[in-house]
Amino acid sequence: MLIRIDSLTAPGVSLFSRLTEAQLRMNRETAEGFFIAESPKVIRTALGAGLQPVALLCEEKHIRGDAADIVERCGDIPIYIGARELLAELTGYTLTRGVLCAMKRPVLSTVEAICRDARRVVVINGVTDTTNIGAIFRSAAALGIDGVLLTRDACDPLNRRAVRVSMGTVFLVPWTFMDGDLTQLHQYGMRTAAMALTHDSVTLDDPRLRNEPRLAIVMGTEGDGLPRQVIADADYVVRIPMQHGVDSLNVAAAAAVAFWELRKS
Repeated sequence: MLIRIDSLTAPGVSLFSRLTEAQLRMNRETAEGFFIAESPKVIRTALGAGLQPVALLCEEKHIRGDAADIVERCGDIPIYIGARELLAELTGYTLTRGVLCAMKRPVLSTVEAICRDARRVVVINGVTDTTNIGAIFRSAAALGIDGVLLTRDACDPLNRRAVRVSMGTVFLVPWTFMDGDLTQLHQYGMRTAAMALTHDSVTLDDPRLRNEPRLAIVMGTEGDGLPRQVIADADYVVRIPMQHGVDSLNVAAAAAVAFWELRKS
């Protein structure tokens, strides 16, 4: 259903303009909230993963262009169209490829369900930067990580920017939020490897790590790193060997290196 808009206060467009990420989210563990997917490629990935669209915001020129197939698939929901300048004013930023889609949040899986058949998972502890979250998900999808677990203080993977940076891979890798400490993963047959710089850490190429049949790789923030208790609870503390006096990598880059080195045999 095409609806042309020419005003910032047009009925129905508040999902794209006046609602903050927190208001969209409502409760991130239920399907009562919403999130925004940006760009045709990301929206197609979300639709292919079975997520439910509720409204589309699109530059008029893309209706028969880049977004033509999306419009066809979403023909039974409101599709708001308008000029590029108006949409930029409405949302507060210039749209990437001129298309936004509001979608219902999926019901999250459980830690047990994600770990049940997994051989490699990543635990994201306290990482709040949206770009890093998106990049970690993209590496996880590309490099064979079976699932992602996030602590409650980590960034929401369905944040608009995180979704865009991930190129939609947040819809392809199972994920959920976890409570409790790392030791709970032992009950699912997983050993844990905390990425941290300590005097007793082992190097990433230690053969024991690669030979672990089921392993959770734990990543922390760039500034403070992992909390001491998380490091103490881990079965391994792991560092990436460095040169030229560099002590660490950006968390997203470190995650990609770790995922590749510790990939499933």
